[in-house]
Amino acid sequence: MRLWYVLHTKSRFENVVNEGLLKKSVEVFLPKIKVRSKRRDRKAMIHIPLFPGYLFVKTDLYPATHLEIVKTAGAVRLIGSKDGPIPVPDETIESLKIMVAADSPVTTGTRLRQGDRVLVVSGPFAGVTGTFVRYRGKGRVVVNIEALGQYAGVDVSEEDIEILPKILA
Repeated sequence: MRLWYVLHTKSRFENVVNEGLLKKSVEVFLPKIKVRSKRRDRKAMIHIPLFPGYLFVKTDLYPATHLEIVKTAGAVRLIGSKDGPIPVPDETIESLKIMVAADSPVTTGTRLRQGDRVLVVSGPFAGVTGTFVRYRGKGRVVVNIEALGQYAGVDVSEEDIEILPKILA
C-alpha cells in the first residue's frame, strides 16, 4: 500500500530532489508559498518551499523503491523512528494542497526556544552565532553573543536568524 512520507533533503535542494523523483515516476509533493524576495534590490514575489529541507513522497516502501528515492541527488533520508519511516496521513497532505492552492498568505515558523543556538544570516550582525534569549515583539528577538567570556545581547529581526542544527550548535 502506498502512503505519504516526509523526505529530508539537503539544504536548498528541494527542487532538485522534486525534479529527480518526478523523472523516476515517484509521486511527490513539494508545497510552496509565495513570499516577497528578501533581496534588497528586488521587490519580486518568489515561490519558496513551505517546509525548507523537506518534501513529501508517496511510496510503498519496498526496498528497491526506497533505495531509488534515497539515491536521488540531494535526498537525505525518509523521516521516521528506529522502526522505520513514519507515514503522514492523507488528510494532512490534502490540507496542505488546499493551503498552497489558495493564494492567501501562509504563516510558518519554527518557534524559537530559549537557549536555541542561532546564526544571524543577514543584517548588520550577519555571520554571528549566538543563543536565542527571548522575543521582543514586532518580529524582533534578542540574541546573546559570547565574546571574551562575556555575553552581549543584540536585538535583531527574527527573519535575520536561523536555528543551527543540533550537530553544529
